[in-house]
Amino acid sequence: MALVNENFLKLPGNYLFADIAKKVNAYKVSHPKQRVISLGIGDVTRPLCPAVIEAMHKAVEEMAHKETFRGYGPERGYDFLREAVAKNDFALRGIHIDPSEIFINDGAKSDTGNFQDILQRDNTIGVTDPIYPVYIDSNVMAGRAGELRNGSWSDITYMPCTQENNFIPQIPDHRVDMVYLCYPNNPTGTVLKKEELKMWVDYALKNDSLILYDAAYEAFIREEDVPHSIYEIRGAKKCAVEFHSYSKTAGFTGVRCGYTVVPKEVTTTTEDGKQRVALNQIWMRRQSTKFNGTSYISQRAAEAIYTKEGKRQTRETIDYYLENARIMREALTQLGFTVYGGVNAPYLWVKTPDNTPGWKFFDQLLFGASVVCTPGVGFGPSGEGYIRLTSFGEREDVEEAMQRISDCMKLGKCNK
Repeated sequence: MALVNENFLKLPGNYLFADIAKKVNAYKVSHPKQRVISLGIGDVTRPLCPAVIEAMHKAVEEMAHKETFRGYGPERGYDFLREAVAKNDFALRGIHIDPSEIFINDGAKSDTGNFQDILQRDNTIGVTDPIYPVYIDSNVMAGRAGELRNGSWSDITYMPCTQENNFIPQIPDHRVDMVYLCYPNNPTGTVLKKEELKMWVDYALKNDSLILYDAAYEAFIREEDVPHSIYEIRGAKKCAVEFHSYSKTAGFTGVRCGYTVVPKEVTTTTEDGKQRVALNQIWMRRQSTKFNGTSYISQRAAEAIYTKEGKRQTRETIDYYLENARIMREALTQLGFTVYGGVNAPYLWVKTPDNTPGWKFFDQLLFGASVVCTPGVGFGPSGEGYIRLTSFGEREDVEEAMQRISDCMKLGKCNK
């Protein structure tokens, strides 16, 4: 008899965004004439930039001819893209990352979940709270999270990011084997300055911990003293793996491409403590067994982001979304909301009126304004009393949504 992995049975019934979709679809059925504006799920709306489209067309044309056809690609990714990443994302910032330390993937979500394949099940975990749900859910699947009790997992160390601590997670007072950090942060849109991130690197080096650092939104950073990579901190190459994505940087949510950096200096130990193991080598072994590589067409598309025109065009798209964030932040602030984020990130973390529970305020916005948000509690216990809004909509939708929320507040439908 085949046995199921019972850890999957511990997970809540649906993924957060599946629950949102279910509620929104039910609303649309009962209100067929009402146009819903979604500021909840972080999917992009701007088309791929011309440089990317041109590169994809060229790659497709290559695939149409025997002389230039490509079959299976290298598991690490093609040299042309890994070298472009090493030069543009790191060398230009004074960071040396060898192309052999870069692994091209089909999006950061895959590798943030898959990377734990090469880590012992008994490792302890620390997470910021609130947090991107994939980090926790994937560890639940692996059997590391323990039991769900009153909204928290028994074997996970939660590091609350709240208004009281300016959304800067407190360093644990005990050793944690694996620490998940995401900055600019999803969902709060907040950042860590270099001196704050250095504290985490120092902690990891002192405790022989591994930092799993999600930098999916680094291209949105606009302030000078905010690090784009954890490797800007001395010593981080000995204790951190970093994940990047082109999904929000260049609108690749439907194209699928990103990369993971696994420095050769990052090591972990065997259970008996007698052997240090380089994670770069182990991750390569895992990828060559379980992954056939990202498509050639997607990798050529990603390479085009690093051309002169590609950089300019993607920057224009990111600026568009950040302008959306500015419009939202100012409008909501004028309405009396307390708003965080939206400066170095595409997300706004909004305190609900009178600490209204997140799901209740979700319903108020949906039924009172036909606007979709994401309840903060879906990202963890410390998210209660907040909602997350994304700036990835079309400008006219963003402006209309702010007007709808204003009208809803004035009519008393969104603050009961």
